[in-house]
Amino acid sequence: MTDRSAIMRAVRSQNTAPERAVRAILRKIAPGYRLYRKDVPGTPDIAYVGRKQAIFVHGCFWHGHDCARGARMPKTNAEYWSAKIARNVARDSRHADELNAKGWNVLIVWECALKDPQSVERRLHAFLSGVKA
Repeated sequence: MTDRSAIMRAVRSQNTAPERAVRAILRKIAPGYRLYRKDVPGTPDIAYVGRKQAIFVHGCFWHGHDCARGARMPKTNAEYWSAKIARNVARDSRHADELNAKGWNVLIVWECALKDPQSVERRLHAFLSGVKA
């Protein structure tokens, strides 16, 4: 087993540290969310089903954010990673479009935004209150 294989095996897809940080904020301002609802298009990380509100917590690297961490591309096998991240971005866009078409509101919280938890809390509160940011 290579070092890269061990690293990739350790990467979580659910209950990541950024997701847990967002859920900690939500517990204070709007409990009652549901996690990873498979009956909702895109299986959002957090869903308020009755309100038709979905929250995705995206890692900057994995979802192609335009911040420093998201723009950093591995030096080895760069073609593979570029294609993989492009597929992730396309899939995320498809899921958001599908949710919007079904009347859902979608919010994406980027991993890098959690460096300022108060700002994230304000965004979450505005989103859940129906205020357009």
